[in-house]
Amino acid sequence: MRLLIGISALALPVAAMAQDESEVHYYDPSTPAAKEVIVVTGSGALRPAEGDRIQGSTLIDDLIPGFGTRVENRLRDEGGIVQFRRSDGRTAHPTSQGVTLRGLGGNASSRALVTLDGVPQADPFGGWVAWSAYDAINLGGIIVARGGGSGADGPGALAGTIGLHSEMTRGAEASLAYGSRDGWDASASVGGRIGSGQVAVDGRYSRGDGFIPVVKGQRGAVDRAAAYEQGGLGLRLRFDAGTDSRVEASLRGFSDRRDRGTDFTTSRFDGIDASLRFVRDPAGAAQWIALAYIQLRDFDSGFASVAAGRGSVAPALFQRVPATGLGARFEVRPAIGGANPLRLGADWRRTTGRTEENFFFSGTVPGRHRVAGGSSDTVGAFAEWTSGNAEHGFLWTLSGRVDRWWIGEGYRLERNIGGSTLTDLSFAARQGWEGSGRAGVRWTSGAFALRAAGYRGWRLPTLNELYRPFRVGADTTTANETLKPERLWGGEAGIDWTAPGTKLSVTLFANRLENAIANVTLAPNLSQRQNLDAIDSKGVELAAEQRIGPATLRATWAFTDAKVDASGVAAALDGRRPAQIAKTGGSLSLRSDGDGPLGGFATLRYIGKQNEDDLGLQRLDDVLTLDAGLSWQLTEAIRIEARGENLTNALVPAAISSAGIVERATPRTLWGGVRLSF
Repeated sequence: MRLLIGISALALPVAAMAQDESEVHYYDPSTPAAKEVIVVTGSGALRPAEGDRIQGSTLIDDLIPGFGTRVENRLRDEGGIVQFRRSDGRTAHPTSQGVTLRGLGGNASSRALVTLDGVPQADPFGGWVAWSAYDAINLGGIIVARGGGSGADGPGALAGTIGLHSEMTRGAEASLAYGSRDGWDASASVGGRIGSGQVAVDGRYSRGDGFIPVVKGQRGAVDRAAAYEQGGLGLRLRFDAGTDSRVEASLRGFSDRRDRGTDFTTSRFDGIDASLRFVRDPAGAAQWIALAYIQLRDFDSGFASVAAGRGSVAPALFQRVPATGLGARFEVRPAIGGANPLRLGADWRRTTGRTEENFFFSGTVPGRHRVAGGSSDTVGAFAEWTSGNAEHGFLWTLSGRVDRWWIGEGYRLERNIGGSTLTDLSFAARQGWEGSGRAGVRWTSGAFALRAAGYRGWRLPTLNELYRPFRVGADTTTANETLKPERLWGGEAGIDWTAPGTKLSVTLFANRLENAIANVTLAPNLSQRQNLDAIDSKGVELAAEQRIGPATLRATWAFTDAKVDASGVAAALDGRRPAQIAKTGGSLSLRSDGDGPLGGFATLRYIGKQNEDDLGLQRLDDVLTLDAGLSWQLTEAIRIEARGENLTNALVPAAISSAGIVERATPRTLWGGVRLSF
């Protein structure tokens, strides 16, 4: 049974494993009749908290793996969610896959916190998101909570939290599809009981010859199709540990191989994640959860220098980035008057990593080697109280969090290969305190609900931003070991209206991100990561949904007025829109409920104009794309499907180099195949 997750479930990591499905009853105004709904958590995790309902939230629960579908592309249907590049995880460079909301962009590191069953997902070294890693998990839903400040989410949730939730497979499901450019996509999940618990195994493999990234008319002899090959495998276990208690374990790995369309530009991204969780959630008594996890990442990539006219190419840089993330979390919800309005918790996260680089090539032989890296730690504690009547009248929440952070001693060593040392630097360790919190209220009367919230959040610079320089073509960006933490102050107000088959939500927001980290141009082809004075962002988000017979029509739209506040070496950026942030964007989709023999969907997606660089000298044009699919239930166990991406074959500009070379995102891509379910 598909995992149905209530919007307020985001406030707590939903356990990844399950036995018999546990029903949690609560009031959700987003449902057609605004009545009590049943949330099937699968794991019977701690009861969902209500605190996140004072902010704008979105539930995505129609995720079906296979047939070329991508998590990152499904997120693009939600107005206001921005990924640093318009390309997806088959062609974008892995280090450019950060995600943010509400115009807080201009940096490839994520300013939205991405979690999987409560475990942070950003790369421990770089803050980008390996979207291909979710090939190794069967996702049941995604909850997008906009706006920061939730103490339970922890540092990094400046723009909001994107919570991915796994689904425990029962029986067996599989799909196999063939697509354009010799693309293959296979997925499978199997699960069942084992003793007093349950086990599930999920896997996926995809490959394709890819397309030529450089647009037609600018290509040269060196340009070719950018092939990809990706896969992953995940194992999940769940066992009883006494009355109202469970032990849950997860182990998954992924492998990602991509090419950038010329020689010397292949990348390899491998990862292994493991987590262990203990949950105790007796009804009417104190509830608690303990979680520990580890993330292992190993990434390497080549960068090339292409001659004018694109007639020849030479290696420019080879980079390897191993990294490790460790973390633990404990939360308790005391029983007070037969309920659990209070949440108390603490968490810890440690990241370590380094970049190892060969560069200064003579032909294909590197002349220099550089190693740089370090570590960081955060330890935090939070408390949150949520009270009031969820069905009528006021619901209010107040939370606070305090974090102690450490940036360990960093280093950068550069030497001639086989020769002398050129640079041997160490950077002093730093530490500090940061506070964050949120206060909000929601008033519900019949079909209407009014909500308002104010919040403060923060983010520590990533090891990548502190220590790793990089190069794209002729453009070089240097690191900055003196970067300060980012701090956000924000607020929002919104209105929700529900009726049978109809939903409408409008949210106004205003944010100020102080010490925003951005790539700042210092000279032609040379940039450095700098703390800007601030990014000021304000705007409006709308979402509307209408049930039409067996289908649902949904529209989302976001208008974001974001501007840079800068001085000093970054003064030229003052008043400009941050790079990679469009003023407008949204989507219009029609999806069937899948209950009948015929099903399908169609999605129009609009992306507004964006500045490619910090100075606004190069611009990515706006674009409108169309995705659509059809399915036919041949038998109870067999479904035939066909789907297409970018059916109109619109040119989607994804990047522009300083030389004016335009890179495109996915052109028209068609898929067809079969899906099995037992």
